[in-house]
Amino acid sequence: MTSPRTTGRIAYQGEPGANSHIVCQQHHPELEAVACASFEDVFAAVRSGAADLAMIPIDNTIAGRVADIHHFLPDSGLHIVAEHFLRIRFHVMAVPGATLDSIRTVHSHVHALGQCRRIIARLGLTTVISGDTAGAAREIADAADPTQAAIAPPLAADIYGLEVLAKDVEDEDHNTTRFVVLSPEPVRPAPGPGAIVTTFMFNVRNLPAALYKALGGFATNGVNMTKLESYMVGGEFTATQFLAEVDGHPDDPGLARALEELAFFTTDVRVLGVYPADAYRASH
Repeated sequence: MTSPRTTGRIAYQGEPGANSHIVCQQHHPELEAVACASFEDVFAAVRSGAADLAMIPIDNTIAGRVADIHHFLPDSGLHIVAEHFLRIRFHVMAVPGATLDSIRTVHSHVHALGQCRRIIARLGLTTVISGDTAGAAREIADAADPTQAAIAPPLAADIYGLEVLAKDVEDEDHNTTRFVVLSPEPVRPAPGPGAIVTTFMFNVRNLPAALYKALGGFATNGVNMTKLESYMVGGEFTATQFLAEVDGHPDDPGLARALEELAFFTTDVRVLGVYPADAYRASH
């Protein structure tokens, strides 16, 4: 379930062919996927009405959290309305006529290069850092040099007319990224059957054992907390903000009591989204 659409567009960060583009195609094929240069541009597109929704990566099983997102999201004015998981696949691609023997350099985002070390070492390639995986594919297509290759998602090869020289070259087969869909309006599913995720942020008071006391209500009310991450705010070591995720709906009695208890020991509790859990959670 999503908010009413007016533009038929969904915004993502990156160039055409990026993993975010793939997720948009998989889960919202009815929408036009719009590429944006930065996360700020993605948020601005939705806030201005240029796009109805945003698709944003938030966690990766290898690289961890997407740090910039956790700083932008609380003040974005947007709400999480869905989540999707994507098994990350990287291919080595180059211009037509190139071979694994002809390539000498490989271009990609620094994280992608780090996640494909084995084939890079086996082929003896020199790495070149690009700002984006799909952008690296575009750069290779523009250069038209058979000694240069890119590590990028499969869709990028189709978009930029490149030949795939090696498939699925990532070191770990569990490499998965979690994406969230953002909307200008909250869209909450009704409480009841079905797995629900609630994402919220809060600041702890600068008191002894404040975090312990704040979280106690979740344990005593039987609420499963699946994520808890801390961030410095305001340039102060004593001011700590937390992002948390729990199983359940805020209208469920146990979670309602836990959130009420949380408010006694924290400041600025904000629910960022209440949305159906992706089926991926149940199988992993």
